[in-house]
Amino acid sequence: MPRAYHSPRREADAAATRAGIVAAAARLFIRDGYAATSMKAIAAEAGVSPQTVQLHGPKHALLIGAFETAFAGDEGSHSLTDRPVMAEIMGEPNFDVALQKYVGFLTRANARSATVVRAMMAAADADPAVRAAYAELEQRRQRDMGLAAQWFVGRERIAAAHASAGADVLSHLTGPDTYLHFTQDRGWSDDRYSAWVAHQLRTLDQQVAFGENAPR
Repeated sequence: MPRAYHSPRREADAAATRAGIVAAAARLFIRDGYAATSMKAIAAEAGVSPQTVQLHGPKHALLIGAFETAFAGDEGSHSLTDRPVMAEIMGEPNFDVALQKYVGFLTRANARSATVVRAMMAAADADPAVRAAYAELEQRRQRDMGLAAQWFVGRERIAAAHASAGADVLSHLTGPDTYLHFTQDRGWSDDRYSAWVAHQLRTLDQQVAFGENAPR
């Protein structure tokens, strides 16, 4: 049997090309909007041929890749808790230290990715492929929020019976819309936003309990 050809340098070059295309797409999606950004424009921005961009497409996949890379540093649908940085945060024995690291991570991630999400939401209204991709992304985010809620349960910060409501509240508090509302729309600094989120999460049990007991 012939030996499979393996070239680390070629793989690194391919990864760098992919990263450049995704980064170029992200800049154009934010600046010009998803619908107005063509694959040809992405190619010009990335300094590669349109054929190369087509190989890394379709366009909605580049949009998802742009979000994943901006938010977590790489592409992939694996859980946020599987990433080393989040595993380290959740393994921190001191809750206050862990909470500060958790809020800091999410603030930085939102700062990098929230405008990409806003472009995605605008595109989802008119493009079925983007709408489906965004719905799948939201499912993944809610899964991560469920795992985060279980972490709060494990730290005895909310009751196990309130884990589902806890995931809902976490999704709102730490989501890109909330981040953009305060920092972009209302002019808050990231530090002020982080302090507010940390305060909300320290009293998460009260908010979740209120939500569970409110009229439905």
